Amino acid sequence: MISFENYPEISREEIRAALDFCGEQIIGNLPEFTERFQNAYSEDGFYRPIENNYWTCGFWTGEIWLAYEHTRDKRLRDAGETQIRSFLNRIENKIEVDHHDMGFLYSPSCVAGYKLTGSQEGRQAAIMAADQLITRYHPVGEFIQAWGSMDAPENYRLIIDCLLNLPLLYWASEETGNAKYREIAEKHIHTAVANVIREDYSTWHTFFFNRETGAPDHGATCQGYRDGSAWARGQAWGVYGLALAYKYTGWKEYIDLFRHVTEYFLTHLPKDLVPYWDLEFTDGDDQPRDSSSASIAVCGMLEMIKYLEPEDVDHYRRIAGQIMKSLYDSYAVKDRRESNGLVLHSTYSNHSPYNTCNHYGVDECNSWGDYFYMEALIRMSREWEPYW
Repeated sequence: MISFENYPEISREEIRAALDFCGEQIIGNLPEFTERFQNAYSEDGFYRPIENNYWTCGFWTGEIWLAYEHTRDKRLRDAGETQIRSFLNRIENKIEVDHHDMGFLYSPSCVAGYKLTGSQEGRQAAIMAADQLITRYHPVGEFIQAWGSMDAPENYRLIIDCLLNLPLLYWASEETGNAKYREIAEKHIHTAVANVIREDYSTWHTFFFNRETGAPDHGATCQGYRDGSAWARGQAWGVYGLALAYKYTGWKEYIDLFRHVTEYFLTHLPKDLVPYWDLEFTDGDDQPRDSSSASIAVCGMLEMIKYLEPEDVDHYRRIAGQIMKSLYDSYAVKDRRESNGLVLHSTYSNHSPYNTCNHYGVDECNSWGDYFYMEALIRMSREWEPYW
């Protein structure tokens, strides 16, 4: 088990330097990535442009808004507004929206733009996205189905990632005054938390239910090493997702669950505090890292300290600063010639003998890793109004 006592924390000067570089990198990318979007992952360190038709496109727009908050550069605001129009077109024309990732798409893009600039196009698009998301809710079982045809038994499941899609529904209830979005979000949270967290506080990536009765059936993985292991990004979604679950529900039991799920994540880190792609692996294993999981977990800890007692606040803030120091020193891009992304050594989808994943985006930048790294830096630099 790692002792965190002797690790340095990222300094305020390093936070500022990191944010300055991120802002410059994002501005430098605008000519290629304003009308189009970054792919989910880099190839040989560089993102290629894609249309707004993938579940990750919102993270790039989120980086633009975070950079705008840091720099107040009008070029960033203009680019963010251009991308909001693209997201409005996407939801109006139902372009690749038949899945649960409406929050990943519309919270860091359109909700963020509405909060920052009052964009009415952003508001309209985000409410339409919330309406799309609740079409995937199953009253039998009380959960939002992740992917696939709604009437196929093999698709009758949720995945842990969806905890980050639910803030869109809470926002929609606040914005419209209609409680239906919040009610569905809370039912999904309860179902997910009751089933994806194992007895040892590791987490399932995905959990299946009986289509006829809604009863829990079994857990499995798609993206982890094997069914019984702890996929690093899934565990990190659990850390951040539980912090957000407490934020929106105030249910005290989520505080204890957060502590346990976070402790599992922290006690399975290697010596440099940045996890391998599955928490089954550690120092000495010939396996790729997933730096994105570190940033996601840091954001979860920084969100949760708003609701904890002072001694817990100091504990999680210190560990967050130590993880960010490792990311800044050894994983962050420092030279534009090396990559047009922000953070190296992430893993999107890694094949193993026990999963069904394709092998891509391994040991590369990925869009959510870049986004959550920058969100963590912003959270550390000042009081911040979350997009989630």
